[in-house]
Amino acid sequence: MTNLWEETLEVLRDHGKTFEDVRYIQGSDFKITKENFERLAKQANYHSGYGAAHVPTDLVIVGKGWWLERGEYDGSEWWDFKEIPKQINETRSISCLVGGMWPRLKELNTIDPMQERLEEMRKEHTIE
Repeated sequence: MTNLWEETLEVLRDHGKTFEDVRYIQGSDFKITKENFERLAKQANYHSGYGAAHVPTDLVIVGKGWWLERGEYDGSEWWDFKEIPKQINETRSISCLVGGMWPRLKELNTIDPMQERLEEMRKEHTIE
C-alpha cells in the first residue's frame, strides 16, 4: 500500500522541494487548502499498482515554476514532477510538426549538411 502523504513528500524531496514550497492544490473544478490535503493525504492509503487509478486524476499540487500531476498507466499511478521549461533564445523556421514515431522537433526539422548548404546558397542568391 502507498500512503499519499508519504508519496507526495518523497517526490517533493527528490526534486529539492518541501510541502512549504507548495502554493496551492486543486482539481479541475475547485481548489483545496494545504491543511485539508495534508490531513486527508496522511490517512489515504491506496494500491498504486495496476488495476484502476484511486487518487483523483485531476489533482495537482502547484509551486513556483513547478507542479505535481498524477501519472497513470493501466491503473498504475504516481506523481509526475513538471517544471516550466526554460525558454530557448534561438528561433528557427520549421517545416514539419508531425512524422515518425515519438519524434522530437529537432529530428523532424533537421536537414543534412548538403541540404543546409543548398538552402544557404538559395538565400544568398535571393538576397543579391
